[in-house]
Amino acid sequence: MSSTTTFARPASANKIAQTAIYYSAFIALGLASASLGPTLGGLAQHTHTRLSEISFIFSARALGYLIGSFVGGRVYDRRPGHVVMAGVLVVMAAMLALAPVMPLLWLLTAILLVLGMGEGTMDVGGNTLLMWVHRGEVGPFMNGLHFSWGVGAFLSPIIVAQAVLISGDITWAYWMLAVLMLPVVIGLLRLPSPVAQAISPVSESKRVNHVLLVVLIALFLFLYVGAEGSLGGWIFTYTVALRLSSEAAAAYLTSAFWGSLTVGRLLAIPIAARLRPRSILLIDLAGCLMSMGIILLWPNSLVAVWVGAIGIGLAMASIFPTTLSLAESRMHITGQITSWFFVGASLGSMTVPWMIGQLFESIGPRVTMMTITADLVLMVGVFVAMMLSARKAATEQA
Repeated sequence: MSSTTTFARPASANKIAQTAIYYSAFIALGLASASLGPTLGGLAQHTHTRLSEISFIFSARALGYLIGSFVGGRVYDRRPGHVVMAGVLVVMAAMLALAPVMPLLWLLTAILLVLGMGEGTMDVGGNTLLMWVHRGEVGPFMNGLHFSWGVGAFLSPIIVAQAVLISGDITWAYWMLAVLMLPVVIGLLRLPSPVAQAISPVSESKRVNHVLLVVLIALFLFLYVGAEGSLGGWIFTYTVALRLSSEAAAAYLTSAFWGSLTVGRLLAIPIAARLRPRSILLIDLAGCLMSMGIILLWPNSLVAVWVGAIGIGLAMASIFPTTLSLAESRMHITGQITSWFFVGASLGSMTVPWMIGQLFESIGPRVTMMTITADLVLMVGVFVAMMLSARKAATEQA
């Protein structure tokens, strides 16, 4: 027996190690994603700009994420996934290190654009590679991956606050986040990259059957991320504008929504191992509509808003990872297909919250919940179309 065979890592051990490193990468992604909000004022001071001017970097970062989501999937189909992810993390770490020392707004905007591209590429890659590793059993692992992002997003403001408290500036906060990404790079390069499943001639001939399903899933994620981003982004302004709470209480309400979303993803891990993706999605959608119904039935009750927001967070928690698990069970997943899903999600995060902003002052604060409810109703319709399309494709292949 050769030395290579003797010291070869078992396939199951490889899967555990790969899954662990993807979780670590998504904690790093969460650290980077949640870093901008707590440091926005400091970045404005460093670039000598007003908050109204520097808010443009949010759009630049979102545009970068969209580009990274679209291009990244093609790269993972052609190059070893771990090498790509490691390179992207190095770029992200470099951008985080440079961001607080940029003296001009246009330079900071360019940095955030590149950082957004890295985040989009990393997001597509982590989800794609995890599906390649676990195939049909990816459900609970997918929920764990997105829970890991929530852990990073939760820790990021704490790290920023502590670094600012010690140093008195945001620079060391960004540098600390950059350094925390480097161990993940080493871990990725030490593990073999998963290989995409080969496309059989039958799968190739039936690929046309999946085009409609890909479009429907991308539209479903467009609506989901639009609803999630709208509630998380506007519930603070909604409660304050209706004078249901003070600004401090509204901030806690926003944290409760994101916290329930993260906890829900943790709770969804064992559930995903027992229920089919379509059953989980049906329960999630019902929970979202029931929670929104509580808010709409008692619009002047702060308790109703709290109950509804926490309920929606728990119900929404597993929608995104479960939708990706559903896609994996219905079609051959490539990096390019995954990128289309994330393009849809990215467009939703940019479009639906923007629509609410355009209507908020002219119609009133209640348009927030009305728009989110309409969005969720459309999600139910798209979900039914997804199931019909998936059933038709499966019947034709059989």
